[in-house]
Amino acid sequence: MSKPNVVFLFPDQMRADFLSCYGAEFLSTPHIDSLAGRGARYPNAFSASPVCVPARTALLTGMNAIRNGVANNLGNLRPDYRDAGIRTWPELLAESGYYTAAIGKMHFYPWDDRRGFQYRVAAEDKRWLQVRDDYYHFLKAKGLRKYHGNEHDGYHEGKGAVVSRTPWEYSWDRFVGMEATRFIRQYGGDGPFAMMVGFPGPHCPYDPAEEFLQEVDESKLPEAVPAVEADTARLRKANVEGNRRPWNGVDYAAFPAKAKMRIRKHYAALVKQIDHEVGEIIEALKSIDQYENTVIILSSDHGDYLGDHDFIGKASFYEAAIRVPMIVRIPWAKGAAVVDDMVELRDVMATMLGFAGVELPAYADARPMPGLGLPGGRGRERIFGMLADGWMNFDGRFKLHKYATGDEMLYDLENDPHEQRNLAGDPTHAETLRRLDAELSSEVMLSMAQSMHDRLAHSGDMSQDPAFGKEGWSRPWPHPILDADDSVTPRG
Repeated sequence: MSKPNVVFLFPDQMRADFLSCYGAEFLSTPHIDSLAGRGARYPNAFSASPVCVPARTALLTGMNAIRNGVANNLGNLRPDYRDAGIRTWPELLAESGYYTAAIGKMHFYPWDDRRGFQYRVAAEDKRWLQVRDDYYHFLKAKGLRKYHGNEHDGYHEGKGAVVSRTPWEYSWDRFVGMEATRFIRQYGGDGPFAMMVGFPGPHCPYDPAEEFLQEVDESKLPEAVPAVEADTARLRKANVEGNRRPWNGVDYAAFPAKAKMRIRKHYAALVKQIDHEVGEIIEALKSIDQYENTVIILSSDHGDYLGDHDFIGKASFYEAAIRVPMIVRIPWAKGAAVVDDMVELRDVMATMLGFAGVELPAYADARPMPGLGLPGGRGRERIFGMLADGWMNFDGRFKLHKYATGDEMLYDLENDPHEQRNLAGDPTHAETLRRLDAELSSEVMLSMAQSMHDRLAHSGDMSQDPAFGKEGWSRPWPHPILDADDSVTPRG
């Protein structure tokens, strides 16, 4: 199939270990599991920048957070990115004949920007109550509105875990699922399409419908990973203070085990709701005879601590935040494969382009994922994490992460999968720390150099350029990235 359809399912803040195909025993996700039954599932998939906007911008551009300039949630892709030689993956697919659609949460600034998508239905972040998106108008027509979490009974007592005031048939993820199936039935038979479905859940508030809570076996829910105060004190303070702000308004300074288990149950129910919508999307594809002509990818922008290390949310490099589901359903695959190679979220960009037969831009540090038969497909030797206030280097066993707070952690994931023993001060691991730190410093330096490509005055030897020697010469702005020196491309 030279141009299969591509459907990218992108829940917000979904942990891999809350899917039954990844081993969860406390709920069943049969529709998501069915995707893994024909193609590839990746148990070692990571979000290198585990915050909403950095993760999504890296995915959109195929460039890491330092190189694209978006390393925190207030960052934004430069408005003149096209003049700088950058193309988003929907733009590249559209140029190749695909009809591109963005449905649900995208987290663009401004929220109604398209970033190259030709068709757009917006249902933005569950915390952005002031956004007059398509979901806002849908609710208004029904005499409903968006609710803040604190408008629900028991919100503060439940640490953000409530039963939604909005009936399930009008809920955020139900709306996104309905709009995705509407697009498929209206346009899916017209030619190749690429659709990104951004579910706002299971992001907090943890507000499922009552009927989905009944689908969770609370007796099998795993307890949260314990906190190690010596490692996490400063990070926890920032986590608590951030969640006290009006967007959430919940105080996690005291975070008892009972509250963590309640949150985990409600989160699991939200995952179950999304699995239902995935089933609806599959049925829509089948109804127009396009299921066997559609590659389906499922991943997430990051995970959610759900009480691990006494944290909530994301924004550090602990496993609960960075490890994400990654499933690629290929209609022509003969069966299911589990591919253990490390992959990154932004590799989805290169993978979608690969299936569409579109050349990956030279500036992208995304790569096609292995195990799919795509040219250039291979795993990663290192996962380099990049946020405005923290960096990480993970070699598949040892993980170094360090923060602007001065915190430095080194964990041996092979022998300490829950990251309980910080080896940063252990002299027997001094050489491992030195090696990882040197690799990380090199990668950050290379990324910094490439991030400044637009400021270059020249891509060659200016001393030999007659035009430069004449009065009135002006440098190009922005300098196109494709003219930049390839030697500064990060290794990834």
